[in-house]
Amino acid sequence: MTDLTSPLTLAHGPALKNRFMLAPLTNQQSHADGTLSADEIRWLSMRAEGGFGLTMTAAAQIDPHGIGFPGQLGCYDDAHLPGLRELAANLNAEGSHSVVQLHHAGMRTPHELIKGKPVCPSANEEFGARAMTLAEIEKVRADFIAAAVRCEAAGFHGVEVHGAHGYLLCQFLSAEINMRDDQYGGSLENRARLTFEIIDGIRAACGPDFSVGLRLSPERFGMDLGEVRTVSQRVMAEAQIDYLDLSLWDVFKTPMDEAYQDRRLIDWFTDLERGDVRLGAAGKLTTGAKCREAMEAGLDFVVVGRGAILHHDFPQQVLANPDFEPVSLPVSRAHLRQEGLGERFIDYMSGWKGFVEVPESAASASPA
Repeated sequence: MTDLTSPLTLAHGPALKNRFMLAPLTNQQSHADGTLSADEIRWLSMRAEGGFGLTMTAAAQIDPHGIGFPGQLGCYDDAHLPGLRELAANLNAEGSHSVVQLHHAGMRTPHELIKGKPVCPSANEEFGARAMTLAEIEKVRADFIAAAVRCEAAGFHGVEVHGAHGYLLCQFLSAEINMRDDQYGGSLENRARLTFEIIDGIRAACGPDFSVGLRLSPERFGMDLGEVRTVSQRVMAEAQIDYLDLSLWDVFKTPMDEAYQDRRLIDWFTDLERGDVRLGAAGKLTTGAKCREAMEAGLDFVVVGRGAILHHDFPQQVLANPDFEPVSLPVSRAHLRQEGLGERFIDYMSGWKGFVEVPESAASASPA
């Protein structure tokens, strides 16, 4: 079993110095125009300083009409380049593999953040979204590719394509959401077509030392575990990506689908033939022991979220003490400031039940 300290080579780009990847964590710290703020640069730079082998940004919008949340980083305009260059330089200087996650929210775009309706593979009444035209699909494909080229120009080592969590590419993959009857709907091959076209386009447009990852989630949001397993095997076989990043919510959970409950969720993917593609996963890997268990389950790397919020140096802590456990929740705002979170990020984390301490004055206050 490979341990967490071992370097990890990729087919493209520099090797990771260890097996820790920073999860792409929503933090709402970018400016309204998508440019990076000093707070967001500091938050990410501290994670690279803290020892992450790969440091990834939050989901970055490739089209302002596909924005997913307030304060979201952008990579759709050259005006974003100065901040992106500064961030890439900081991460690279720490020897961390630097990555931007590319994202379009599709029907999950908040109405209040755009003009007109959100877009979706098919019209969706629940989300008030309209169906995309073929020309719009072609534009989205081009926007993903252009964003990757822009990130490479800024100095990043790679990008990750966000195909999870019910966002646009996940919506195309879903047989429950995607009701198209053209080349982008119907069969699984057709529903996955846009994702593969984007990956192939990025690989063709960017240099041979530029890494490409893909994030998928096999459950919820209209996903079928068997279909996601099929897509995962195909993307590994075609070898146009360097790593597959699975978002599982809990790496060791039993699948929701009764047809797959004879194995843990992660086990449905670790047995796939990977070739040169690396496999990692996120989901409650909050302690040194859990990270070690995930590696023992057959992963090539671990994707850390909550532990990285609580400790900027989570990898260094685990490498120094294999049984390291993060500070107990809830934590104070002062602790999060010390760990590099800005006020907007702390406010966002305050919406996570039990994560941030509630001041006694606020807890005891009663409605007027």
